[in-house]
Amino acid sequence: MPGRTDSPPDETTDEVEPDQPIPESGVRPATHAPAPTTQRGERLRRASRSLAIASAELLLVVGGVIVLGYVIGKLWVVLLPVVLALLFTTVLWPPTRFLRNHAWPAALAALTVLLTFLAAFGGIIALIAPPVVGQIEELAAGVSVGLEQLQQWLTGPPFNLGEEQIGSAIEQATDTIQGNAQNIAGYAVTGATAIGGILINLALALVLTFFFLKDGPRWVPWLAAQTGPPAAPHVAALSYKTWSTLSEFIRQQALVGLFDAVFIALGLWILGVPLVLPLAVLTFFGAFVPIIGAFVAGGFAVLIALVDSGITTALIVLGIVLLVQQIEGNILQPILQGRGLNLHAAVVILAVTAGASLAGIIGAFLAVPVTALIAVSYRYARDQLDGKSPEIFPDGTRAQIVEDPVGAHLEREAATAPEGPADVDAGDGAAGATRAPR
Repeated sequence: MPGRTDSPPDETTDEVEPDQPIPESGVRPATHAPAPTTQRGERLRRASRSLAIASAELLLVVGGVIVLGYVIGKLWVVLLPVVLALLFTTVLWPPTRFLRNHAWPAALAALTVLLTFLAAFGGIIALIAPPVVGQIEELAAGVSVGLEQLQQWLTGPPFNLGEEQIGSAIEQATDTIQGNAQNIAGYAVTGATAIGGILINLALALVLTFFFLKDGPRWVPWLAAQTGPPAAPHVAALSYKTWSTLSEFIRQQALVGLFDAVFIALGLWILGVPLVLPLAVLTFFGAFVPIIGAFVAGGFAVLIALVDSGITTALIVLGIVLLVQQIEGNILQPILQGRGLNLHAAVVILAVTAGASLAGIIGAFLAVPVTALIAVSYRYARDQLDGKSPEIFPDGTRAQIVEDPVGAHLEREAATAPEGPADVDAGDGAAGATRAPR
């Protein structure tokens, strides 16, 4: 019979190649793709079902994040003093702990440290205010001279602008300011209201700081007691890790700010630039907004040097600022980050940019510690999924909630780690987990 046979081809059978002419039998190879199997449809349905479930889960997670952000935005007036109080507490807790360890009552130790902190801060303000008031007139005169030099520069080559053109430009700018006087007044009122809100938040944060210093050690046992024995070790370990990371951030940025402030102020003092002490204080506090803060503080120093002493001194100040920041960024920061936040510089820049766009200066200030806490939580969950027992402390114990006559407290108990990888991610701070002896 013509056509294909059921017998397998032998070695003498000629196979039809794709580029050969169609044989007389009329068999036409339509495609080189494999023939479909009966399982293709079922597998496609399973893949589609898995994709639909994953998409639905992703949409639910995104929706939950959006709702969480909305709730945080509505409660931000309440949350901001709490966050500021936590940052103040990280700074003031070591001296408070020292006093408590020397038999001071908790309330007295907290009140003493807090009042000392306020007195020191008030002393700094009192120290930098007179130089600012005394030299502001000199700077104003320097600005006037600088504007005159700018006008002379514009009237000369290569611009050769006439005095009438410059005068008309100044008049136009003046008319624009006068025409928007009402808007400017509104902005001033808004700014004054914002400053008042900041002062209220600071006052509330200081009150909360006192209570955190006095009752802070009770927080983790209380939080662990709200869960149960299986979750209590994880609640305690993650709380200690986040607290350690937040404290490390404050210590790290304080050291960086002190380094920048001392050496930049030394250079400004040698060059005779005014407002050395205020610029040093601004540089120190600017370090708490990583990368961006140092850039802004250095820009103020260069601007004041330009107004007071001219372009040559300003360029020298710019070189000093860049040199100090390069030493800090390439030598000091890597040493600190080896035991610190373990965040890439690109992540820091993106976090500061996002925080500033969402919440202004406060957002830029809080962006890096919040990002670091998110990273700590992520690493903890990752280690838990990998079976690395991140709740176990370096001494081979873990925290567990224990009932007592007045409530509950945390105790360290020997932990037996489950089977799994022996190594643990080392970037999670002082409370990283290790394997307990079996």
